[in-house]
Amino acid sequence: MTKDYIVKDIALAAYGRKELDIAETEMPGLMALRTEFGDSKPLKGARIVGSLHMTIQTAVLIETLVALGADVRWASCNIFSTQDHAAAAIAEGGTPVFAIKGQTLVEHWDYLDRSFQFPEGANMILDDGGDATLYVLLGARVEAGDTGLIEVPTSEEEEAIFAQIKKRMAESPGWFTKTRDAIKGVSEETTTGVHRLYDLHKKGQLPFPAINVNDSVTKSKFDNKYGCKESLVDGIRRATDTMMAGKVAVVCGYGDVGKGS
Repeated sequence: MTKDYIVKDIALAAYGRKELDIAETEMPGLMALRTEFGDSKPLKGARIVGSLHMTIQTAVLIETLVALGADVRWASCNIFSTQDHAAAAIAEGGTPVFAIKGQTLVEHWDYLDRSFQFPEGANMILDDGGDATLYVLLGARVEAGDTGLIEVPTSEEEEAIFAQIKKRMAESPGWFTKTRDAIKGVSEETTTGVHRLYDLHKKGQLPFPAINVNDSVTKSKFDNKYGCKESLVDGIRRATDTMMAGKVAVVCGYGDVGKGS
């Protein structure tokens, strides 16, 4: 039987599961949803493509979506952010996941494509940065005849995504249009992705509803401010191995992330 996942090492699953158990105690909101709606399965019928950092915390989200009835396939939205033990734990649990820390750009777009390959097709996108949405909509425009969009790449990443679109079109003619038409909606977590969606909306090129998670109160006033307040310091310590006490720091930015930092 073919394994429907790509992770660094499936043997890391036990380690990932231990961290998942710890993370669940710090994420009472998601755990409360499992308790309240686990029996009724309100997400039954949802086939969700996830393009989000494949971390331990994301793993708790994935398992919550599954517990509420959704079918889920996952890829990381960033080539460096995956926690390999988290991906292994999710794969061992039976959810298709395609994510490796340090994956190449070619692998990144290949893994994203794999996350869309439901037997009955995807019908929802959970996006971070807009890559999954971009992939489907750009491919659909090319299928509609706008082939010049993918003929002259201007960066290494464009080379990778254009090549993946051409590959999928050759393997499954009409796939992008069919997938676009089946999508019932997308949620977007980041400012970058939200700006992409607003731009598409203004141009009349957004074919399905979109939820701006980034500007919600829980994201902008809690995660952006208080989450970054902790994660920035933690990231600097991990990257530089220096003492923070006595240092002078300058923060360039006036939004909620800047305030928290």
